[in-house]
Amino acid sequence: MALLFLSMPERAAVWQPLFEAAGVEMIVGEAAVTDPAAITHLVCWVPPQDLRRYPNLQVVISTGAGVDHMPPMPEGVQLARTLAPGIEEMVRDWVVMATLMLHREMPIYLGQQREGRWQNRPVPLARGTRVGIMGMGRIGQLAAETLRGMGFDVAGWSRSGRAVAGVEVFGATGMEDFLARSEILICLLPLTAETRGLMDASFFAKLPQGAKLVHAGRGAQLDMAALKEALDAGQLASAMLDVTDPEPLPEDHWAWDDPRIVITPHVAASTDAREGAQHALAVVRASREGTEIPGLVDQTRGY
Repeated sequence: MALLFLSMPERAAVWQPLFEAAGVEMIVGEAAVTDPAAITHLVCWVPPQDLRRYPNLQVVISTGAGVDHMPPMPEGVQLARTLAPGIEEMVRDWVVMATLMLHREMPIYLGQQREGRWQNRPVPLARGTRVGIMGMGRIGQLAAETLRGMGFDVAGWSRSGRAVAGVEVFGATGMEDFLARSEILICLLPLTAETRGLMDASFFAKLPQGAKLVHAGRGAQLDMAALKEALDAGQLASAMLDVTDPEPLPEDHWAWDDPRIVITPHVAASTDAREGAQHALAVVRASREGTEIPGLVDQTRGY
């Protein structure tokens, strides 16, 4: 069993001693592969075009938590996403920061700062403000727990509607009711055929007037033209985006200069190199022992 590492050299420097200590062969870069048949695992963000070069490949591991950028895997090859507590905690932190920024109207204050204008506004209470989280996986639950601790009235939405302690969760048929009560909407959904283009004009119309959007899912879920229309109509008051469509935004895109929007360049989280290595080793061990692959992706569902 050998793992082929196709990622940044600085990460390889962290991974190599951990793999040596675990007794697992790790090969850095395709140029270093002398026996393609020895490769059973491959770590990358985007895999090589022709994976048939590696006849014994068992698992491709995405270096991040998302896999929507991955092509279909060849028959017999499984796909796993990286599970790392640091990713979940970092995204939770960004979401909480973004929620608080919009709740406390920071886009307005940032605009006033640029204008050199000192003007206060009413200060809203977190207590009772209704927050809706789309995507109630591990990150969604972490964010819900933190925001509930601050006094926000948090509900969730997931396709399954699976129960989460202390949070009202709406299922697939409850989207309209969920949106109607979401004064601050947080998107943490994976990108699938069902969620691509989800946030369009009809979607925004179902939110309370003056709602606020926190987007840390995937850029292709958001119709940027519909976002502008909703902002211009007052249906949305503000938005904080860590992902956009396209990504990165062109330099002349309208969103850069819109004072109602705060943009960060897809930095809500970055996989910690040590945690990524530990997860990859756990995948190799699971393959060796015939147990469930951690982070295994259902490629028909996209997550």
